[in-house]
Amino acid sequence: MQNIVVIGNGMVGYKFCEKFVSHSNRKDFKLIVFGEEPRPAYDRVHLSEFFENQDAKALEMASAEWYAENDIELIVGERVSDIHRPTKTITTATDQKFSYDFLVLATGSSAFVPPIKGVEKEGVFVYRTIEDLEGMLAYASKLKAKNPNAKAAVLGGGLLGLEAGKAVMDMGLEPHIVEFAPKLMPRQLDSRSSQVLQLKLESIGLNIHLSKATNQILGNGAITGMEFGEDDVIDVEMLVISAGIRPRDELAKTCNLEMGVRGGIVVNNKMQTSDDCIYAIGEIALYNQMIYGLVAPGYEMATVAVDQILGKPERLMADAIDMSTKLKLIGVDVASFGEPFMPASKGHSVIFEDKTKHLYKRINVSHDGKTLLGGILVGDASDYNMLHQIYLNGMAIPENPAELILPASEGGKSFGSVMDLPETAQVCSCESISKGDICCSITENGSNNLGDVIAKTKATTGCGGCKPMVVDLVNETLKSLGKEVKETVCEHFNFNRQELYDLIKINKVANYEEAINLFGEGHGCEVCKPVLASIFATITMETANRQPTIQDTNDRFLANIQRNGTYSVVPRVAGGEITPDQLITIGVVAKKYDLYTKITGGQRIDLFGAQIHELPLIWKELIDAGFESGHAYGKSLRTVKSCVGSTWCRYGMHESVTFAIEIENRYRGLRSPHKLKGGVSGCIRECAEARGKDFGLIAVEGGWNLYVCGNGGATPKHAVLFAEKLDDETAIKYLDRFLMYYIRTAGPLVRTAPWLDKLEGGIEYLKQVVIQDSLGIADELELEMNGLVNKYECEWKQAIENPEMMKRFKHFVNSDDTDDNLVFVPMREQKMPKAWS
Repeated sequence: MQNIVVIGNGMVGYKFCEKFVSHSNRKDFKLIVFGEEPRPAYDRVHLSEFFENQDAKALEMASAEWYAENDIELIVGERVSDIHRPTKTITTATDQKFSYDFLVLATGSSAFVPPIKGVEKEGVFVYRTIEDLEGMLAYASKLKAKNPNAKAAVLGGGLLGLEAGKAVMDMGLEPHIVEFAPKLMPRQLDSRSSQVLQLKLESIGLNIHLSKATNQILGNGAITGMEFGEDDVIDVEMLVISAGIRPRDELAKTCNLEMGVRGGIVVNNKMQTSDDCIYAIGEIALYNQMIYGLVAPGYEMATVAVDQILGKPERLMADAIDMSTKLKLIGVDVASFGEPFMPASKGHSVIFEDKTKHLYKRINVSHDGKTLLGGILVGDASDYNMLHQIYLNGMAIPENPAELILPASEGGKSFGSVMDLPETAQVCSCESISKGDICCSITENGSNNLGDVIAKTKATTGCGGCKPMVVDLVNETLKSLGKEVKETVCEHFNFNRQELYDLIKINKVANYEEAINLFGEGHGCEVCKPVLASIFATITMETANRQPTIQDTNDRFLANIQRNGTYSVVPRVAGGEITPDQLITIGVVAKKYDLYTKITGGQRIDLFGAQIHELPLIWKELIDAGFESGHAYGKSLRTVKSCVGSTWCRYGMHESVTFAIEIENRYRGLRSPHKLKGGVSGCIRECAEARGKDFGLIAVEGGWNLYVCGNGGATPKHAVLFAEKLDDETAIKYLDRFLMYYIRTAGPLVRTAPWLDKLEGGIEYLKQVVIQDSLGIADELELEMNGLVNKYECEWKQAIENPEMMKRFKHFVNSDDTDDNLVFVPMREQKMPKAWS
């Protein structure tokens, strides 16, 4: 039996073990693995998740028992100090000797620490291992005990640096990102996309300092600041260095393997070093004169090395390595593929940018407009997987390439089905899994759901960026076989929204923690938390104040955040009817707090430019004047628009204002899968535009015609006639049933129009349920709606009367300071945020 010794038990070292275990020829080899850290390999890609729960086990790629069960000798906490090539032995720091037939170096990299004066001071950390993070947490805790407003800096604005910035923020310290280059993520992003990313990160609390060369770290023993020039200093009490990586190649130097000029061990396409018996994989390997710092190339190197050693020499590394990547940095999508930077000599660039939404999309195409060569996505990378596949497989692109990145409202078009991809398309680059592998897992190998496919193929288990496409492939393949496809809320709940709604209601679940303990796994995410917040609200009519930590930003602060970080204030004006005194109150408040005012299409008055600490003060005055929350920020009823109807209009047939006010006051605060808008027109001239709403009533001879499931927006749709010549009471009854049925059955963030499109049986089925009571649930739906109506509370009134709730309306968690970086410029006789340069 031959000995294989692996030095290094990081992600790539573990992948070598995993591939070894599954190899048909493994019985002829014994595998010994050395790890310098005190624990088995863990997921360094998701290292920042350690700050959420401080559970190292949750990041573990395989337990120590897994190695033992697979006859792998794992030795952790032991450093290999020497390689003796003539005798094919290694020596550890504790003077133990081991012999090898094949040696695999997977020692990875270490954090690069620039030679800055003072870098040895207390409070300076690198961001590389769990032990580093534990040290940071302990030091941050000590700092906050002395100074609740302590600041920390991160040196480096690359991928890992931005993750470290989020970590600093999570520890309750004021975060500062210091980058030498004039832009963030200089290796992945162009200047414009980097600027969009910067604006987004600044909006969530990160302070960005670009073009900064650090001269020295200040402080007597412990860091107190960073100095960039004579008068250029920032005061910080902790520093996290994330300025790049250096290959851990010191062992190779001691045994005279061929090295690169700037480090790294030279390897061929078999992953062999200059010694045929020694292989190098991962961030230590210099292949094609380059160190590859991504997971996918490292995993492929591990696979090639295993096949070469165990007798499958046909497996070689590709000549060109795809460096495309998709990441979620601090909740912001960032992706690049192919050639992200395109010189004019190679092709053209097409750019779509929307700074108000922190979006930037760029694709690069050949001069003839027929080939996609690369691109960059910031803010929304939902199209990354398909764009990447088009690039990898040389697929045809539209005659107008802009259609690939434009929103549907501006001429963008669907890519088509994932089933159109060739069978060889590599869907999961981390694990080298093709479309054919995924589909065959279902059609030939018995997989019945996403979990089965992941277990059998390992797809999505690396960086996770391919998961949306894998989900689509699984669903489409199951459908093609006539099998049921279940769309779950997210990876933390194996249920759809309707099932969770029923589970929470039947089991009388009181809060999110109880729900995830009973029906989910993990700690939840930004997808499932707002979904469950909506479900709780639609079952019990609880306001967003009860569980603020699971709300999205707008609901958490009971206001819509605007593009410069200020908020809007929108009091309810039911049916658009407002008294002169109420108009005066709004004017007085707007002048007092210097707010921009606008009358909206929903017949309300929006007040823009309020800072977060001003919101309770403003709402106190409005509530004292009889106003209440307009829920302009919520997935709930927004407005019921009306014309003046028969009260004033010579064409009016019914009193539309009174009925609109009654309806709006009935459904105010009603949370739902998406926002709801209504309209009541007093005649068929349709001045209230009722047919462009989720529900609308139009006066006709003999009563009201009820329309449902219309909406405006990017894909407008007229509402459909639902019932004719209804009296007021019947119209309300049908609306109660319709809205409750929609709330119970629609998916998250699905408006009534697309919900109806996907409802089996369409409008005729909906009529059967609501009007004819075909399911026997009409009384239940009405009773449930009446219960919600009777439980309504104005959440802003609730907030300003509760000192504990008021604590969250602050710019900074640990300070009462306000945001002094806001800049406004004049616009007509009001003001607007200063435009971005």
